Amino acid sequence: MKITAIYGSPRRRGNTSRLLESAVAGARSVGAEVTEIVLRDLKISPCLEIYACRESGCCAIEDDFQGLAQRLQETDATMLASPVFFYAVSAHTKIMMDRCQSLWVKKYWLEKQPFGQAENPKPGLFIAVGASCGKRLFDGCKMSVSYFFDTFNTSLHRSLTYRGLDGADEILEHPEYLDEAREAGVELVSAL
Repeated sequence: MKITAIYGSPRRRGNTSRLLESAVAGARSVGAEVTEIVLRDLKISPCLEIYACRESGCCAIEDDFQGLAQRLQETDATMLASPVFFYAVSAHTKIMMDRCQSLWVKKYWLEKQPFGQAENPKPGLFIAVGASCGKRLFDGCKMSVSYFFDTFNTSLHRSLTYRGLDGADEILEHPEYLDEAREAGVELVSAL
């Protein structure tokens, strides 16, 4: 069982990262092999919308995205964590998602797979934290993540969303959230 955990926060030890660390620990506790990727450490250009991917399904921009795209397609499950900025995922996360346009082109234009009908989709976990307490704070993020996951045959199996957290260590005041994330990691392995 190979799982890829993607840290989309610009803060290395913030609330979002701590929650994902708990989910990773949960998955590892039941035998999963988890590869952790910190997006802020990668060199990934934004999509330039040049559509060179129409020829081969591969992005023409040469940077760290190629290795990440390969990993996303080969992993058995994916965990993604991002803080919420202006009701959307972080810039690091959005750049990665936009670059997966090449995977979408490959899947739906070149391979002509029926939209949204992947057989046996892989499970995905999304964790998001926002400072605001807005009622619809996570709606746009969940929709974007759902379509992003679809590009590499993954379904949004579960989302963990937490409001009212902003300071880097505020999550430590809510051990129940960290426990929930750990259990979600265990559950993701069970879904495999």
